[in-house]
Amino acid sequence: MRIIAGTARGRRLASPGSGTSAIRPTSDRAREAVFNILAEEVAGARVLDLFAGTGALGLEALSRGAESAVFVDKSRSAVSLIGKNIQLCGFWEKSIVLQRDLTRSLSFLQSYSPAGGFSLIFIDPPYKTLLAETIILELGKGEIVGAGGLLVAESSAGGQLPAEISRFSLKDQRVYGEAGFWFYRKTDGFVKSPGNE
Repeated sequence: MRIIAGTARGRRLASPGSGTSAIRPTSDRAREAVFNILAEEVAGARVLDLFAGTGALGLEALSRGAESAVFVDKSRSAVSLIGKNIQLCGFWEKSIVLQRDLTRSLSFLQSYSPAGGFSLIFIDPPYKTLLAETIILELGKGEIVGAGGLLVAESSAGGQLPAEISRFSLKDQRVYGEAGFWFYRKTDGFVKSPGNE
């Protein structure tokens, strides 16, 4: 597992050991495909990486020019792994790592939300939990996600997520191997312009 592009390109990331089977990193191939779709959305983004696992998604974003990233996972081993990978990539000054149970309220994120809210959010819960939709509904409350924010939810390739959830509209859907990705745009208070559909 490595950083694919940007300032930390080629940097190998620490992977979960055999005792941390609950962590399921997004494959390099799928991550590269997702970031090819995100393209210019990444530079300057204020990133929130939920169920962060190894931190690979948020770190890839930072490597490609994101402004900052908040990583959240409930597992102590995951939080330790994220910290190690942030150090390997040299992104401590742009990163915050939190150990929190995301099945409870997400209101704690208000304290860590940057001015204008998060602009790029990754949600990668364990596939069997079917938590993606619940988390998206929670993110629709308050102003944790900024106007026009882009949300990328990962679930099993055979999973289903609705075209509209709360204040988010589905803009794209892709499948890479066993992983499915749903790309949502926060639509309220968002002025559409060419290139930001």
